Order: sequence, then C-alpha cells, then structure tokens
Amino acid sequence: MKIRRLAGAVALVSSVALSGCGHIPGSDAESSTVTVWLMKGSASQGFVDRFKKSYEAEHPSVELEFVIQEWGGIGPKVLKALEGDDAPDVIEVGNTQVAQYAESGELRDLTLESIRDLGAEDWLPGLAEPGKVNGAQYGIPWYAANRVVIYNKDLFAEAGITELPRTREEWVDVSERLDTADRQGIYLAGQNWYVLAGFIWDEGGELADDTGGDWQGALDSPAALRGMDFYKTLQALGSGPKDADEQSPPETDVFAGGKVAQIISVPGSAALIEQQNPALKGKLGYFPIPGKSVAKPGAVFTGGSDLIVPEGADHRGEGIEVVKALAGAKWQTELARAMSYVPNKPALASVVEGQEGTSAMAEGATEGRATPNSPNWPAVEADNPIKPYMTAVLEGGDPAEEAKKASDRITSKLITG
Repeated sequence: MKIRRLAGAVALVSSVALSGCGHIPGSDAESSTVTVWLMKGSASQGFVDRFKKSYEAEHPSVELEFVIQEWGGIGPKVLKALEGDDAPDVIEVGNTQVAQYAESGELRDLTLESIRDLGAEDWLPGLAEPGKVNGAQYGIPWYAANRVVIYNKDLFAEAGITELPRTREEWVDVSERLDTADRQGIYLAGQNWYVLAGFIWDEGGELADDTGGDWQGALDSPAALRGMDFYKTLQALGSGPKDADEQSPPETDVFAGGKVAQIISVPGSAALIEQQNPALKGKLGYFPIPGKSVAKPGAVFTGGSDLIVPEGADHRGEGIEVVKALAGAKWQTELARAMSYVPNKPALASVVEGQEGTSAMAEGATEGRATPNSPNWPAVEADNPIKPYMTAVLEGGDPAEEAKKASDRITSKLITG
C-alpha cells in the first residue's frame, strides 16, 4: 500500500514570510485551474464529483481538474513532474513515498499550515511521521488503511470461543484451540513481513535504525528477534507455507475454503472471500491485532496516502487550500464513509461506527507505524531480504545469524539505494 521517505528541507521561515504577506508566488487573483493528481481507486467518482461541486461553489475563482493516475510506475512520473515546468498543484502519494520525493528538493514545506490550520498534533502517526522529513512536514495525511484479524464466526462458535482475544497471550490460546486436524487456527504465510513488522515494533524494535544520519538494518536487535519469535509461534498454528508470502497462494482463496479460522488482512479482503464462497456471507468478523496488554492494540503497518504540493506548481497557493479541505474534518468524514477508510485523526474514528471491519481497522490505526523513513527504502523492498530471513528462521535456521545477514543486506541497500 505505498512507500515513501526523504528530505529536501525548505526553511520554515520562508513559509512564514510568504504567508505573512498574504501572497504566494504563482497564485492568481483571477480564475485558476488547480490540477490535482489522485491515484486510481483512492476515491470514488462520486466522492470526486461531490468535492469538486462543493469546493468550486465556495471558491468561484477556482476550477478543479482531477487527473487519475495508475500506481504502476508512479514514482518516476511524479519525480519528472516535480522537476519539470508543468507540475500539478496537488499530488496524492503513498505515505511511504514522501521521503523519496522530498529528496528532490521540489516539495512545498507545509509545516506552518499543518500546525496552524490542520491540527497536526492529532494526526495518525502512521501517516504523519512518514510525511515529515528532516523536521519539515511535506506530506499531509489523507487516509489510512491497515491489517486486522478477519475470523470465521462459525469456527469460533464450534470451538466454544465466545470472547475475542485482546492480548497476544489470549490470541495464541484461542488460535491453539482453533487449530485441529480439520481446520487451521490461523493461516499466516511465512513471508508476511508487514505483519512481522508490527510484532517487532510491539517489542520496541525496528526494521532499520537511523543512527547519526546513517541507516542500518536492525533485524538482529534483541527486540526484533523477540518479534520474529512471536511470529514463529503464531505461524505454527496453521498450515501457511513457510517459503511464500500471503499472495502465494492468495490468503483470501485459502480462507474462502471454510477451514481457516483467522487471517490477518485488510477488511476489504472479506468481499473477495464472500465472492468466492457466498456461504460465508455474514459469517465473517473482525478485531484489531492484539497487543502485549489490554491497554492498546498491537502495532500495525499503516498504508494509505498523503497529499503533497510541488514547489514549482503554478497555483501552489490554491493547491494548499485544496489540501486543507481534503484533509479537514468535513471531507475526511465523507471519504471515510464512502471508501471505508480510516480518517487521518483518531478523533474522527466515530464516523465509521457501524462498519465493523473499518472500526476494527481504525482502532488498530492508533498504533500504526510506517516503514523506515529513508528515500532508499523502496530499494530494500524491491529485493526484500526480510522475506528469505523469515523463511530461514521458520525452517529451523539460527534466528540471530539469519537476522544479522538480513540486516547487513538492508544496510547495504539503504546506503547505495
């Protein structure tokens, strides 16, 4: 669900000075066409149409032009636009991609607006933190999504389970009771590294650390090793392959067979499951990934989008106002309800009450995190050393040795890209 990070700091004093004089170069007093790039599938046409009609009615001198982009190949396309003479005024980007674009030095520093107008202190950390690079807020949180536990209510009932687990200990106990000769307690593929990341963060570990400006792989820390150990315990309570990820085979296909009690996925996966097995319609439930105590849910990887404003956009002043509207409470509420997303602030989570899956997702999002905020993290994922590390440990390899090898590979990628 998207990738990000980097820097290219534009001094905050510059933002203050420009706002203080009430004029931003490139803005027009006359009618302006503000171009907004949105990613395919992020917002329905109905939402876009409603926003456009409402915004243009409130801002008669602005005409909005929405351009829908494909996720495939979007990185180079955005970088080319940022460095060109015809940049769009607003761009939706994956929350983990902000650092990569900020490194170009071509993003508008939105720190002032985020503090003064948007209540940045209340944003979900999994969206806000990757949008901040070298202390400057370049990415404004738009929406979030994260994994939850999807469970088969009938199988829980057959096992006599009437209360959902709230802690890791309870979760393992429940999964053990569900795991029998004819059903899997939980289906967890061996290389689902996003799930592993949450367990590592719960233990106080990191995938990689930024120490003194130098990024280093950190899978071999004691905390990260504890996270991997818990993953191994949970993964053993089902028949997930140790040498494949959640798409090989697709976990939704396996769950649709009716003999799996739980998977860890985004709530939207339920629609795919029900499509393949209509008999499961109405029999799926959701709960946040349990944490180490009842005090808070487990940490999760937060996917989603931020909004950025190119420094070289012709109408960046108007673009900033569009970003404020999209990130504000009114349209956050509209977007969350229309698309079953998590809004950018926990205080808005109540707007998805009644949507069981989205509500569970919103609860988990309070403990959301993002991947390491390095511009070179996409290079790590492109040749992901975390996956073979997980397989090696699950197949009996020495965790410390395998983690050290994977950490060294991560460090190399973070240094060279």
